[in-house]
Amino acid sequence: MSKPMPFFSSFHEVEEGWIDYNGHMNMGYYTVLIDRCVTEAFIEIGFGPDYLAARGLTTYAAELHIRYLREVKLGDRLRGSFQILDHDDKSFHFFQELLHEDGWCAATGESLTLHVDISGPRVAPMPADIAARVAEIARAHAALPRPEGVGSRIGIRRKG
Repeated sequence: MSKPMPFFSSFHEVEEGWIDYNGHMNMGYYTVLIDRCVTEAFIEIGFGPDYLAARGLTTYAAELHIRYLREVKLGDRLRGSFQILDHDDKSFHFFQELLHEDGWCAATGESLTLHVDISGPRVAPMPADIAARVAEIARAHAALPRPEGVGSRIGIRRKG
């Protein structure tokens, strides 16, 4: 993942139980899908179930902002991008897009994730090997354009 491109997950299909009475994917399942996609990126970095089992360390989401851009229906296939925007020794800020297999963006997610020692649980510095991996990916991703929607605010837009 050190190339200057975001990570892309595998494709995931919208499941029947995710469809609401409006006939499209319910907003809560965007979070499920974003989480499934980012898990693939986290495992690539070195986080995941094996990391937790071997080191007693993991990640916790601290904040997630989702923008719903386009309707998704039953059977649609989407994958997630993952781009690190910033990091320090205990956390990282990243951006995701949920991309339909036809190429359009259905949603974005912007997240702050904490590195956690589960013996507390408490926020803790990443081990040197993982911190180096995060830094390597962040350096590569720094060459990418800043994604549209990073830091967007919620509110009613008023004229004049």
